This record gives sequence, C-alpha cells and structure tokens, in this order.
Amino acid sequence: MSSPPEPDARRWWGLVVIALAQLMVVLDATIVNIALPSAQRALGMSDGNRQWVITAYTLAFGGLLLLGGRIADLVGRKRTFVLGLVGFAAASALGGAASGPGMLFGARALQGVFAAVLAPSALSLLTTMFSDPKERGKAFGIYGAMAGGGSAIGLLAGGLLTEYLDWRWCLYVNVPIALVALLGAFAVLHDHRPGHTGARLDVPGVLLGCGGLVALVYGFSEAQPRGWTDGLVLGLFAGAVVLLAGFVWWQTRAPSPLLPLHIVRDRDRAGCFLTMALATVGLFGMFLFMTYYLQGVLGYSPVKTGLAFLPMTAAIITGSTQVSARLLHHVPPRVLMVPGMLLAALGMVLLTGLTVEGEYATHVLPGMLLTGFGMGLTFMPVFATATAGVAPRDAGVTSATVNTSQQVGGSIGTALLNTIATTSATAYVTAHLRDPAERARVAAEGMVHGFTVAIWWAAGVMVLAGLVAGLLVTARAPRHLTPPAEGAAAENADARSAYGN
Repeated sequence: MSSPPEPDARRWWGLVVIALAQLMVVLDATIVNIALPSAQRALGMSDGNRQWVITAYTLAFGGLLLLGGRIADLVGRKRTFVLGLVGFAAASALGGAASGPGMLFGARALQGVFAAVLAPSALSLLTTMFSDPKERGKAFGIYGAMAGGGSAIGLLAGGLLTEYLDWRWCLYVNVPIALVALLGAFAVLHDHRPGHTGARLDVPGVLLGCGGLVALVYGFSEAQPRGWTDGLVLGLFAGAVVLLAGFVWWQTRAPSPLLPLHIVRDRDRAGCFLTMALATVGLFGMFLFMTYYLQGVLGYSPVKTGLAFLPMTAAIITGSTQVSARLLHHVPPRVLMVPGMLLAALGMVLLTGLTVEGEYATHVLPGMLLTGFGMGLTFMPVFATATAGVAPRDAGVTSATVNTSQQVGGSIGTALLNTIATTSATAYVTAHLRDPAERARVAAEGMVHGFTVAIWWAAGVMVLAGLVAGLLVTARAPRHLTPPAEGAAAENADARSAYGN
C-alpha cells in the first residue's frame, strides 16, 4: 500500500465549497414546494400536471445518480463537479424564465440531470480530501447537516422568496449560489486522482440500472395520484424489478461494471445504504405532513411555515456537528446511528398527538426537535462509514449509491405515507360525517387523523432503520482512514480495513 498523500492545505475551504453545492442540490428538492401554487397560477398548469414540477427533478436525480457517480470516477471528480455546477445554474435560469409548463418541467428535469453529476462528485471529493479521523468526523458532520437540514432550509427559502419576491426566484437563486461555488472550486479544490480515461463506461449497466431506478422512482411518484393498484403503477414496478434484476446479473459479468458489487456486498456499507433509505422514508413524509398541517390546519403563511422548521434544522446541525462529529472517532458508528434512529422515532411518536386545535410550542416543536437531533446523529456516521476505505477509483459510484439510497427512500416515503394518510382521512370522514353542516370540521379532523396514522407508520420505519443499523453495521471506531492505494489491492479494500476490523 502506498503512503497517504499529504493533507490538502485548502481542504477546509474546499469543504465550504462542497457543502454549499450540496446544500443547493438538497434544498432544491423542496424549495419549489411552497412556490408551486403561485407557479401553477402563473403558467396555467392543470392539477394533474403540477406534480411534474417535483417529479421531473426527482426522476432525473434519483435515476441517474449511479451514472453520475461512475462518470466522476472515469472523467475526474473536480471536472464533473464543475460541470454539474455550470449545468445546474443554467437549468435553474431556464426554469426561472419559463413561459409555459413544458419549459418548466424540462428545466426541472435538467436540474435533476446535473444534480446527479454534482452530488456524487461533491461527496467523493470530500472523501478523498480528509483522511485524519478527527478531521474527517468534523467534515462529514457538516456535510451530514447539509444533507439532513437542506430540505427544511428549502421550505424556509421557498416561503421567503415566494412571499417577498416571486416564485421564479426559487429557481433564479441557484445561479448566484452556483457562481460562488464555481469560483471556489477553481480556487481551492484539487482532484488528486483526475480519473481513469482509459476505462470504458458500462453502457448496458447504464441502461439497466438507470432505467430500473427511473421506473422505480416514477412508479412511487405516480402511486400518489393514481393509487397503488393502477395499471401504470404496477407496470412500472414490474419493469423496475426486471431491469434491476438484469442489472445485478450483468454487473457480475461486465468488464467495467457501473456498480462494482463488492461495494454493496460489504456488510457495513450495505447497512448504511439501507439505514439511509429507511431514515429518509420517514423524514420526507414528515416534511410533507407538517407543511400541510402548519398551512392547512393552523393557517400559517409560507414564511411562517418555513420559520417553523428552523428549530428542526438547528437540531440536525447540532446532532451532526456537535455530537456525532466529536464522537465518531471514539465510538463505533452504530453507537450513534441506533440511538439516533430511536430518538427520531420518539419524535415521530410525539407528533402523533397533533390535533385540529394544536399549538406549535406543545404539539409540534418537541417532536420536531427530537426527530431533527436523531437524524443529525445518524446522517453523519452513515456518510462517513459508507465511504470509508473505498478504493479511489470507486469513490464516485460509492458516493452516488449513498445519494441514491437517500433519493429513493424519500420518493418511497412521500408516496407511501401520503397514500396511507389520504386513505385514513377518507375513512375517518366517511365514518364520522353525520351532519352536512359539519363537513368542514370533520374534514379537518380527518386530515389530521390521516397525518397521525401515517406518522405512526413513519415512526415504525425509523425503529426498523435503527434495527438495521444495529444488526448490520459492525464497524469499530476508526483508528485511521487512509485512502487505499490504486490497483488490485485497492479493489479488495473495504471499510473494515479503515475501521480496524
């Protein structure tokens, strides 16, 4: 094994640039949510088509992440990071200038394409920049805070921009952010290993893997408006199973696989990927329900709704940077991940006490704080453990797999839990509506009842995530996190060597 490279003197400034880019990608998944009603009125979108503003982004992002990660490994992480920033900014400007629904949908899809290039490049750059365990813990704590809190920040930013400027600024705002990150990338980022230009891209793997992920994410997004038994939804799920099964089969035979299976065969990484997917099932569902509860039941404005999520964001940042980042090099990752998931589950349980006459300080804030703190405890060790000890040539695709887990989990959570909430609300109204004059009151009670039932399910998923982390993630506290050398030895390196197993 070759000696580790000297730490980059500009690595902390590089972290600022990477965190800024990651924040932009994550918050863009939610920043347009609050602006959607205004955009729908301005562009004349139908109720049936408006969901494409969200779906076009998540489809392209979630479906193409593996491809983006592999391109980063082959072409070079800094190059793809810069390309992702430029493309994301251009797509954002196009969306802000949209003159019709089709133009906006296309721009959102382009944002997703370039986000799929940008996100794994950012995480793999971070992975190769920090090798000292203590520094790595701090770096991943900040990165985990951005990944966990970005969605809540997006809700706040969306409310402020929509209320005081215009819905188009929810897209235009990415241009100056990307410009600052781009200047920073040229100034402080350095890719020690600029890629493997002699390697070939696994085209059949791209078609099977990305096609399967697109079908899966699209199926879950369509399950929300169409229902789980709709022919299109069932066809998409069946197609996803066939394509992903074919992808796994092909990866065992491909000369240059898109996703080398030794990455997911590792017990610790597999546990981190699954924990991330389950955690975001509950988190994204909670964001959806609390947004509707605060605005639709308590009557909050878009800005007030965004501000209501700030304490949760602060709790995520605290758990990630002040607790997990300080403890990870002293304790095994699951010692943080399991309590984190259980705390998040407890926070969800508190949120099941929501009522039509609920108060923010007593019914909402305690659950949000516990959930946020638990997610902060979990996200940081998940990112650090999943990317530890990876051969540099696989850093991009490993980072992409972590992001894919997060994106697919969020898509599943939004569709699955929203369907549970809607079904429960309808059943409640049917059972309790006796006098037509009370329809408004019963409808509001039914809505809240649907939210609480779905949040109970989310709490159960969080407990399951904690169980997965406790059983699968067996890595010990890191003694050293030196990136393995290139070559045959690196191909066989895994997280256990980095974590002292």
